[in-house]
Amino acid sequence: MILEKDFLFRRYNKELAEKVPVFDCGDEDLNNFFQEDAFNYDAQLLGRSYCFLSAHDKDIAAVFTLSNSAIRVSELPNNAKRRLVKLIPWVKQGRNYPAVLIGRFGVNRKYRNQKLGTQILDFIKAWFLSDHNKTGCRFVVVDAYNREDVLHFYSNDKNKFTFLFKEEQQEKAYSNIPENEPLRTRQMYFDLATLL
Repeated sequence: MILEKDFLFRRYNKELAEKVPVFDCGDEDLNNFFQEDAFNYDAQLLGRSYCFLSAHDKDIAAVFTLSNSAIRVSELPNNAKRRLVKLIPWVKQGRNYPAVLIGRFGVNRKYRNQKLGTQILDFIKAWFLSDHNKTGCRFVVVDAYNREDVLHFYSNDKNKFTFLFKEEQQEKAYSNIPENEPLRTRQMYFDLATLL
């Protein structure tokens, strides 16, 4: 399947959600978010959701939520800070680097294993490099579920997201998560400048 040919890009809102079959990506947390919370996030200007509709079946093939974010370099441990500072030639200490956060992202079970997720990540990356983007945005960031399949999806050779923290222990310390509690998500980023 080809994203631009087989799917229609739309703003995801309550009116649309009520007209199409219920979205199911196989993850209860994501399903609940897109069936309820996404509309509250939008109403409070905390995140805006978008989707791709199947041109044939008129069902939601994938949906994602975006919001403004930043990578706060001044708060990072030295090794993570050095990796990011090297990317920006005129860096100033204590700088925040503008980013867009993919807050939630799910692909309908029906469209799994068809490379749709990677095509959508490519779409998001291109969107924030285009003239349609109204603000500076150097990075795309995500708090990926700390599961091997999800982490591999973002970090594979096609999607090329990088872990903000090389080790989970560093990330737990940064996020003030007690050592005996699991790390539910991993912070990852993609540098849009690599596409220029």
